[in-house]
Amino acid sequence: MNAFVPGARLQVAAAGSGPLTGLRFAVKDLIDVAGSTTGGGNPDWLATHAPASRHAPCVAKLLAAGATLDGKTITDELAYSLEGVNAHYGTPPNPRWPHALPGGSSSGSASAVAAGEVDFALGTDTGGSVRVPAAFCGLWGIRPTHDHAMIEGVLPFAPCFDTVGWFARSGDMLALVANVLLDDVPAARVSGSLVRFKEAFDARAAMEPDDAQRLRELTPAQEEVDIFAGDPARWLHVYQQLQDNAIRASLGAWIEASAPRFGADIAARFARMQSLDDAEVERCRTMRATLAEHVERIVSGALIVLPTTPRALLGKRESPDRIGSFYRDALTMNAIAAFAGLPQVTVPVLSETSRPLALSLIGPRNSDRALIARARELFPNLS
Repeated sequence: MNAFVPGARLQVAAAGSGPLTGLRFAVKDLIDVAGSTTGGGNPDWLATHAPASRHAPCVAKLLAAGATLDGKTITDELAYSLEGVNAHYGTPPNPRWPHALPGGSSSGSASAVAAGEVDFALGTDTGGSVRVPAAFCGLWGIRPTHDHAMIEGVLPFAPCFDTVGWFARSGDMLALVANVLLDDVPAARVSGSLVRFKEAFDARAAMEPDDAQRLRELTPAQEEVDIFAGDPARWLHVYQQLQDNAIRASLGAWIEASAPRFGADIAARFARMQSLDDAEVERCRTMRATLAEHVERIVSGALIVLPTTPRALLGKRESPDRIGSFYRDALTMNAIAAFAGLPQVTVPVLSETSRPLALSLIGPRNSDRALIARARELFPNLS
C-alpha cells in the first residue's frame, strides 16, 4: 500500500520493554528518526537535509516503552494540506472508503493504522492534520495540548500551533499511547457536562443535513454555544495570518534559497506568505489572545462537542472549488482548539458503508488523558 515513504521500509527495534511491548507503530515523515533523513513529503527538502542525529523525543519514548518502529509514512508536502494528496509520492489510500481521500497532512499515518499495518501511528496537527484524517479513515485521534517540548525533533511548520498527535483503531489504544507520551504532563480534570458547538453543527447541516442530525442525536448534550458570535471569517483570518507568519519564519528562507518544486495547490498556499503585512499580523496576535480566552472560559465549565469535519469525506474527484471550501471550513472549525492550545479527541462514532461519522471533544489544557477517558465513557462500544 502507498502509505509509506518510497524505498525500504524503515524499521527500528524497541529500546526497552514496557506497556507498549509487542506493538508496532509508524511515524509521519515530519518526525526525526536517527540515521534517517526527514523528507517532509517533498523531494527537494529531502535532498537538502542530512539524516537526523537522534530520535525525536516522542519516538524515543515509544521505543523505550517497548514499541517497534515499522515505517515512515507519507505526508502532504511540508504539512500544508488537509486533503491527503502528495504530488510527488502519491495519495495514500483510504482503506475503509477507497472512493475517498484519506485526509491530510498525516495521511500516510492514518492510512497505515486504518489498514492494520501498524497498531498506532504518530502524526502532526497544526490546523487539523490529525483530526481530519482520523475522521476520514474512521479512527480515534488526538491533537494534544500544545507543548513546545512535544515538537522537538519535528520539522517546523507553524510552531505556534504545531503538535504531535497519534491515531489508533480503539480508544483503549489511544489511551495506552497517551500514558506513555504524556507521562510527565500534569493531568487536569474535565467537567462532566457537555455543550454543543452550535455553529459547527449548523455548518455540517448546510452540507449534509441528515448526518448533522444524526451527530446531534449521538451527542449527549442539552446546551449549545455560539463560539464564533456570527463572525467565523474573523477566526479564519486570524488563524491564517498567524500560521502563515510562522511558516514564513520557519520555512521562508529555505523556500527562497532552494526554489523547491511544490504541487500546484501547495505552491499557491506558500505563495500567500508574500502578501503578509506585519502590522496586520500583530493585530491578529492580539485578537488570538482574546479569542483563546473566550474558548478557555467555555471549557472551564463544560467540554465542547462538535462534528470533527464539515463533511464526512472528500471524494477523489472533488472539484477544486469544493476542496477549497472544505479546507476553509475545516480550518475555521479547527482554530477553536488551536488558538488556545487545547486538546481535541476525535471519535469515529459511526462507520457506515458509504461514509464515517466522527465527533470531537475539546477540553482544558493538559486534560488530554481525562478527555480520552471521557470519550471512552461516552462511547464504550468503540473502545
